[in-house]
Amino acid sequence: MGSVQLVTTILAAAITALAVWLAVQAVLRIVAVVRLGQPDPGRFGDPVTRTRTMLAETAGHTRMLRWSVVGAAHWFVMVAFVVLSLLVLEAYFEVVSPTGGLPLIGGWTVYGLVTELIAIFGVVGIVVLIAIRIRNRPSRPGGRSRFTGSTMWQGYFVEAVVLAVLIMGFLIRGFKVATDHFEYPTWATPVSHAVGALLPNWEAGVSVAALIKIMISMTWLIVIALNVTMGVAWHRFLAFFNIFFKRDPGRAGSGLGALRPMTSNGKPLDFEEADPESDQFGVAQVEQFTWKGLLDFSTCTECGRCQSQCPAWNTGKPLSPKLLVLSLRDHAYAKAPYLLAGGGKDLTGEEKATAAQLAHVDVLALAEAEKPLIGGAEEGGVIDPDVLWSCTTCGACVEQCPVDIEHVDHIVDMRRYQVLIESSFPSEAGVMLRNLENKGNPWGAPQNTREDWTKGLDFEVPRVGEAEDFEYLFWVGCAGAFEDRAKKTTRAVATLLHEAGVSFAILGEGETCTGDPARRIGNEFVFQMLAQQNVETLNEAFDGREKSKRKIVATCPHCFNTLGNEYGQLGGEFEVVHHTQLLAHLVATGKLTPVQPVDGGVTYHDPCYLGRHNRVFAPPREVLGSAASEGITEMPRNSERSFCCGAGGARMWMEEKIGKRINVDRVEEAMSTGAKTIAVGCPFCSTMLNDGVNGKGAGEQVEVVDVASVLLRSVRPEQNRDGQQAEPVAG
Repeated sequence: MGSVQLVTTILAAAITALAVWLAVQAVLRIVAVVRLGQPDPGRFGDPVTRTRTMLAETAGHTRMLRWSVVGAAHWFVMVAFVVLSLLVLEAYFEVVSPTGGLPLIGGWTVYGLVTELIAIFGVVGIVVLIAIRIRNRPSRPGGRSRFTGSTMWQGYFVEAVVLAVLIMGFLIRGFKVATDHFEYPTWATPVSHAVGALLPNWEAGVSVAALIKIMISMTWLIVIALNVTMGVAWHRFLAFFNIFFKRDPGRAGSGLGALRPMTSNGKPLDFEEADPESDQFGVAQVEQFTWKGLLDFSTCTECGRCQSQCPAWNTGKPLSPKLLVLSLRDHAYAKAPYLLAGGGKDLTGEEKATAAQLAHVDVLALAEAEKPLIGGAEEGGVIDPDVLWSCTTCGACVEQCPVDIEHVDHIVDMRRYQVLIESSFPSEAGVMLRNLENKGNPWGAPQNTREDWTKGLDFEVPRVGEAEDFEYLFWVGCAGAFEDRAKKTTRAVATLLHEAGVSFAILGEGETCTGDPARRIGNEFVFQMLAQQNVETLNEAFDGREKSKRKIVATCPHCFNTLGNEYGQLGGEFEVVHHTQLLAHLVATGKLTPVQPVDGGVTYHDPCYLGRHNRVFAPPREVLGSAASEGITEMPRNSERSFCCGAGGARMWMEEKIGKRINVDRVEEAMSTGAKTIAVGCPFCSTMLNDGVNGKGAGEQVEVVDVASVLLRSVRPEQNRDGQQAEPVAG
């Protein structure tokens, strides 16, 4: 070993020892913070599916590749990071000797070829990612970026390190070529040989370059160890665990559909026995999130995909799912020393720690502990109320997150505490909640008018209890029973089912709101009250039937989602279909035959709770494709990336006071297609988009209509636009 090698070996060992020690401390700190969260026992079931899903999403990049260029570039960088870690390990042999290399595989030509190719594509990939970050920098002209609010120096630092490590790998190999110590042929390692042709015959160059490579790598490790909230780096390790522990690993829309039930100490809350002084009602302190929630916050990569898709952020509102998660992450880690010392408030607001326990806690951590989780700037709150109440629960953030953060669950958990304990929520929503409690519907309409939509139909609509047998229970929903535009859809669906010979029945006055708006605004108590009543009614209606024959068809995606995904939590197991699914089946089997195509062009708006939350994308398009003469003209944002109408998350009953109206943004996109008909599959979407069209003064040129009404006009052209038989014209 020469003098150069002696120095490089000592320096490499020293910086590695420091980096590893700091990294171990950082890992222990992250684990300690995550363990502060509440129990979440449901995260450990079905390890085989969890492992398979985790490997598919990481190795296969199944979610990242939805953004094709970014996804492909990131895949090559990820593979380079994992595989070329072997080259970092090899550098430890090279600092000792210029001819050093990995034992066993070090001289294998296949190894040389594979690592060369990965390094080449890794360089290309990281250059692409750097270019994308620069092109989308928040300071660029033209508005806000998906990187707005991200810690930009961290992203640039990580990308620069990756690029530097890859370049140093080629330099090491180049010096080996120049000194005739390289074991791989030119055909297998062309770039390394090309670099070597430019370098001098410097024997010590291999060891010096290897030391620089190690120092760059260890500097990266030291920096991230000193910054445990540096998600742009730590996600490389945490993402595997966060994806493994996702809520529904076998479901395409994990984290969507049903909300997590309200829990206390890891168990679903029973409102008949719950006590606010001993049971947790929602989330009031960051440590009241589950451990998976704290792992979510730690794993955020700050990539901004959620932010770029969020309807609130895109219309100038203060909510960014990314910034919300980052605020919770930074608060959790800043408060952690206080919590780890035994600090924290019990459910009555009393301090749990003694003065002795808190005596040595940093004053900044003590100050952080005093911040309310929800509060305005004057209160020093972590999350502003306008941020919390801007969410439509559309799920675009969850859909796009490459590391499976469950934003919607966390937002609703915070809402639950605000509503149930603090009684703090937008005042206009109070009317809706009182109507749900007193009238069983958000509009406050009399229960005895639930069947008024049947008037004027040319056939009898059977009721459960009166019909001898029925295949489907037609769940009309509150909008379908009381809201004028939605009643047209209800009549159209009933007419089409009758036309197709499908036996169905309704509950009529026995039906009440499913509780969706109450649950998503955070009032779990009202939701459970309504849900238990409905489950009891439905179980009685289906008495004696097995689940496969307990069929429900619903026109409202919110009812569809609640009945099918959430009532199982309360003992209601049903087979629920959306009306567009059933209609698509009836058209495909020839039971409904479109005879007159709808002209003027049709575009389709995917309702969030039908599409993103429940993966129903094809059936509405199949129905429209059969009924529209020119097929469907898709909006730029469609299917998984469809833009919200603005009504979800109980926003239907809250004023939109900040920024541009979400429905107007969506209507402008729909009108840009040139279609004369905007087809929807949700009564909330119908209301919001109709209001948007009228607000644009385009009511005479563009019509918003449900998929069922489009089909009915094609199947029975003699029907008028209300779904009723047209009166003959007098001669």
